[in-house]
Amino acid sequence: MLGTLGRYLRFMGYDTMSANSITPGNTREDSILLGIALREERVLLTRDRELAKRGGERAVLIRPVRVLPQVQELVDLGLVEPRIRMTRCSLCNEKLRSAREREIKCVSYAPEQRAGYKFLWCVHCRKLYWTGSHAEELANRLKKGIR
Repeated sequence: MLGTLGRYLRFMGYDTMSANSITPGNTREDSILLGIALREERVLLTRDRELAKRGGERAVLIRPVRVLPQVQELVDLGLVEPRIRMTRCSLCNEKLRSAREREIKCVSYAPEQRAGYKFLWCVHCRKLYWTGSHAEELANRLKKGIR
């Protein structure tokens, strides 16, 4: 239920785990998530009031439905700084590293004009990222949507 927020947090450089990594339909999902938050010293973000209550200081109830107000709520709580860092894969959370020339060439969606771009690579997803218009658009969206 917070998948888009998770992607934004990864673009902002935060180590973000998703409940999607837990087997769907597991009746102990809430307990598993709370255990992970405690064990790994993570903050559990949830839209589930009961889960937030059970999590106490390790959980934050996210009230807004849309992503920018969700980010604003985390900014207001002092949990995040709304800045695009491009250090983590938006899909799997793996840390990105500088892309090699052969990795850039093997990806069909890489821009032909490469001057001025910094290219990053996810070794897990084999996905190429670069600091182009998409990153600028995300940064602008954050600037406009966050006070």
